[in-house]
Amino acid sequence: MMTDMQCVDTLISGGVVVTMDPHRRVIADGAVAVKAGKIVSVGERQSVEAACRPQHCIDAHGRTVIPGLINGHAHLPMTLFRGLADDQDVDDWLQHTIFPAEAMNVDEAFVRCGTRLGLAELIRGGITTVCDMYYFENAVAEEMAAAGLRGLLGQALIDFPSPDASDHAMALDVIHRFVERWRGHRLITPAIAPHAPYTVGDEHLKEAHRFALDHDCPFIIHLAESQHEVAESVRLKGARPVEHLAHLGVLSNRMVAAHVVWAENHELDLLADHGVGVVHNPQSNMKLASGVAPLPQMLLRDMAVGLGTDGSASNNDLSLWEEIDTAAKLHKLVTADPKVISAQQAFELATIHGARALHLDQQIGSLEVGKRADLVVLEMEAINQVPLSSIYSALVYATKANDVCDLMVEGQVLLRDRQLTSLDEQQIKEDGLALRHQIIQRLQG
Repeated sequence: MMTDMQCVDTLISGGVVVTMDPHRRVIADGAVAVKAGKIVSVGERQSVEAACRPQHCIDAHGRTVIPGLINGHAHLPMTLFRGLADDQDVDDWLQHTIFPAEAMNVDEAFVRCGTRLGLAELIRGGITTVCDMYYFENAVAEEMAAAGLRGLLGQALIDFPSPDASDHAMALDVIHRFVERWRGHRLITPAIAPHAPYTVGDEHLKEAHRFALDHDCPFIIHLAESQHEVAESVRLKGARPVEHLAHLGVLSNRMVAAHVVWAENHELDLLADHGVGVVHNPQSNMKLASGVAPLPQMLLRDMAVGLGTDGSASNNDLSLWEEIDTAAKLHKLVTADPKVISAQQAFELATIHGARALHLDQQIGSLEVGKRADLVVLEMEAINQVPLSSIYSALVYATKANDVCDLMVEGQVLLRDRQLTSLDEQQIKEDGLALRHQIIQRLQG
């Protein structure tokens, strides 16, 4: 708490402040003060207002202030593939629809257009940080930085010619230039992103791990997503996917592993022991019938677990509110235990625990003094919220993306009174529709 009157950039005051700090404080009439991109005060409204002189104010009376949501796994450019291939299993979806569609359509212009479309949806849905992996990730980073969103961004590595690299040597050069360009950026954390153990060979996985160590960057990968992946790993490599990565020596606290649906208890122990961040994608896994990740067992091990939407080609939206709601309900169903994932635990997955899964919890994920000023203001008097009883119940089971009123990243307002401030929404829609028409023509041709 500030003790002397000081000038601050922005004061958000008058609402319920859900801090997600270590004590999980919920302040009924609270305020948050922001200066130079950081939170400088969080507390009771009267106390904070008396201690600071703001240049700008956001009135949160009747509303709720939360940490910005964290989408731990996405492929933003694939927003242009929304609805392109529904109702298929993951292997058929990937091999017979997505990979061919990418080969025909993905270039830098495609990536920029799809990224802008995804960014607008993320901001409108209260997401302030996204972990993305795709091709032309430098273009993703440029669009994200221009829009003002925070990203952990992985340049893809895959063992066949890709849209931005004709061979492995070129792919590594692209990754090296990408990581060096964005190192130390205030919003962008660059990463290497080998696609999966079944699309990247053992030597290249070990090379990617060494790259992450040498360049002090994260390592993003899809892992143990389907039963078919596990069966093929056992057949070809004599070990399950997590076991195999452990044998290769590439598990570490730099890794962010998406999905982890088919991991046995001893594999969860391996991931926990190595500090691997895991991202649960319940709706994508449900839609592709990939299975149900062992989330309760992960939480019992205090693993770093967050939530992701996956790409819009397999979800088909970027709403983390739906993932929070689904994560809470799905595991109640499959365990026949309504107490297994509480509302508070589900909300933690999208905030402080989501930050921990991306190894960014010292910077984001909660409203605490010294952390980056990434926060969201929610309408809590909409018809779907009335009457409000438990705040966590309301956030998890009743809140929708259209309840987001204001959004701030690094102290900059990107959504004000439901209006985007850093993106031209109408132009984004027009560009996206035009490119989608082109995609359909190419596929039909």
